[in-house]
Amino acid sequence: MMTEQAHTETGTDIHPGAQIGHSFFIDHGTSVVIGETSTIGHRVRIYQGVALGALSLPTGRTRQQANRKRKRHPTIEDDVLIYANATILGGDIVIGRGAILDGNT
Repeated sequence: MMTEQAHTETGTDIHPGAQIGHSFFIDHGTSVVIGETSTIGHRVRIYQGVALGALSLPTGRTRQQANRKRKRHPTIEDDVLIYANATILGGDIVIGRGAILDGNT
């Protein structure tokens, strides 16, 4: 319920299972999506329209088993800056410390 209320007021979807470090900053939170198994380091800044999402998985029982065992969302290390409308998909993705991702990537 809290997640839905926050989304209604801010336009931002942050799954309660996401791990987020201190000094995390979202500027213009509209359409920001952070998935359940996302890991975000310290002092990370992101802008509007950024998605930290999962790749699709098989359906049915196989999907349920895969979800329990697999990290599905990206890892963002410390001191990263992600500009507007960047989309980062998949649990094998690691954005390294100090990286800058340009908008619309």
